[in-house]
Amino acid sequence: MPIYPVLTSRIGETLKTEATTTELTLPVSENLLIRLYPDTKPHHQLITKLQKGLILCSNGRELAGEGIGLGVPAIRYKDRTYFSGSSALKFEQAVSHATAVKKFTLDLTTERTLSNVKLETKITRKIRRSFDKLYMDHRHLRLFASENVVRQFGIKRVFAQTKPVGSVTVTYNIDLPFIRTEAEFNLLKNKDLQKVYLFNEQGSRHFRKYYDSGGMVLLDENIGAWETVNASWACIHSVEERVGFRLWKHKDAILHRGREFLSGILDWVGLDYEAGPENLRFSYAIELVWS
Repeated sequence: MPIYPVLTSRIGETLKTEATTTELTLPVSENLLIRLYPDTKPHHQLITKLQKGLILCSNGRELAGEGIGLGVPAIRYKDRTYFSGSSALKFEQAVSHATAVKKFTLDLTTERTLSNVKLETKITRKIRRSFDKLYMDHRHLRLFASENVVRQFGIKRVFAQTKPVGSVTVTYNIDLPFIRTEAEFNLLKNKDLQKVYLFNEQGSRHFRKYYDSGGMVLLDENIGAWETVNASWACIHSVEERVGFRLWKHKDAILHRGREFLSGILDWVGLDYEAGPENLRFSYAIELVWS
């Protein structure tokens, strides 16, 4: 089955595009697709400005919710965390497989605003980091303390443009059921770099089940907001759409499972890697499971 948009090719022949404004869409089964946009689509809630990774689609619906997609990088320095707001995409296609390369420019950071007035200063960033640590360490505070409570006071989190600190080139080798993912971090500075992240997320209203090789099965809010996975592999699954994605424990990173849902604010679930600053070249596999 060809990759859409339809481009005629013989078996083994590839089509190369150095820069494209067209998304890559790869059929997985009769009702399931993988999609990769060259821009910030799909636009959803807090992360409208962020570049997205691979999006799963079923029966004409994108299942990402507020999830950032599969295979999306971010980095954390001592002072703040950087995300991607701009990118370049190219891809190769053949009849049986596809390779996509997306270069993510790290040019966005989070800020807090009150009635559109910027609140972000060195002092408020220090307070926010302390608050974020409290959020991670105390499960019962997570959802409402992070976003809902502060919004009651008119304070909102936004992604603001900033001077780029580098880029990350992510190569997706799609040979179903596996997506071999490789990220190369090209940073302008390594001083004060603390963490690198690879996010693998979709929408929490579609993907409601977690299970792993250790026999753990969790549904909805019981998945937790940022929990360490100790099993050798873990899977996030949509029972309704009969599709899921599996990731493996990595020797160079911590694998976290997470889910957050607050109507109109948060809607993501995923399996995310957190690695140290020495891991500027990071490879892993994603397995799609469907029936």
